[in-house]
Amino acid sequence: MRKSVARLAAVGAIIATITLAGCSADTAGSSDTESKGALAMSYAGMDIQIWLDTLEFMKPIIEEAGYTLVTDDPRWDIQTQISDWQAWIQRGDVKAIMGYPIQSDSLIPVTGEAVAAGVPVVGYASSWDGVEYSLVLDNYEDGLTLGRQAGEWLLKTHGNGEVPIALVADRSADLARLRAEGIEAGLAETAPNAKIYDIGSATRQDAYAAAQSQLTAVPDTKAWLAIGDDPGLGIYQAVIDSGVAADDSDYLVSSLDATNESLDIIKKENSIWRFGYILPAQALAEKNAAMLIAAAEGTLSGDEVLHSIAVGASNADEYYVD
Repeated sequence: MRKSVARLAAVGAIIATITLAGCSADTAGSSDTESKGALAMSYAGMDIQIWLDTLEFMKPIIEEAGYTLVTDDPRWDIQTQISDWQAWIQRGDVKAIMGYPIQSDSLIPVTGEAVAAGVPVVGYASSWDGVEYSLVLDNYEDGLTLGRQAGEWLLKTHGNGEVPIALVADRSADLARLRAEGIEAGLAETAPNAKIYDIGSATRQDAYAAAQSQLTAVPDTKAWLAIGDDPGLGIYQAVIDSGVAADDSDYLVSSLDATNESLDIIKKENSIWRFGYILPAQALAEKNAAMLIAAAEGTLSGDEVLHSIAVGASNADEYYVD
């Protein structure tokens, strides 16, 4: 319960301290007469913890450079994201936009509108027509690495028989699709006889419900792999609520995008959440902010690349977000 309350508080703090698109758009640019303008960051929704953490780190970096940070909450609706970008373009003070597209192809027209208006667009974890440079997260490679490690654990723990595995990924977005494909490839290399069940969930609540259904249909599902921390936390809770002990040696849970909440679980002795992978929020924030500032000032000259870092009980303390 404390984690849920803390999560809601974090969302509220982000929305309260970072200017949102829409009704607040008119006041953001005029609140500081010394501002060089606004820089906009658009994620697919405000329900992913790593994105919330990243925005918190981005805000002071961008303000120190003389800009205002604005963001939006499309709630995974592409038409809302398009409308938000159009509002930013029309404001006149937004100097650059960086975004994670809900659907890349659908953002091409509004990206063209931005570029025509002199507002460069930077891609986050994706690229599409009109985007010159992006922050490149090697989603396939990150998934491949997780899949290999999971497969090695399966082979060591359960042998080379047909072991049921649940792969939790909503593949409608490029990031999730590439990560899922990487996980599948990694499993094929190291545990080719594993039987993969695809669970299409992006949120914690959906993943919890989907995991319950999976446990009913295939109760001996031993490994649960998620392309993100929020669905990972959902499946973890469903597995525990089904009666599996938190230290059961036959089970594995793992995900990409570890956060404080999953780090707490990974640190527990013999936890079934045996390892995770993390793109540290501060590293993401520094790259995002630097690319937005460079885009606004006409000095952005190439892509930036970040890779996920393996995290386990021995190094979890290094990656907590204060």
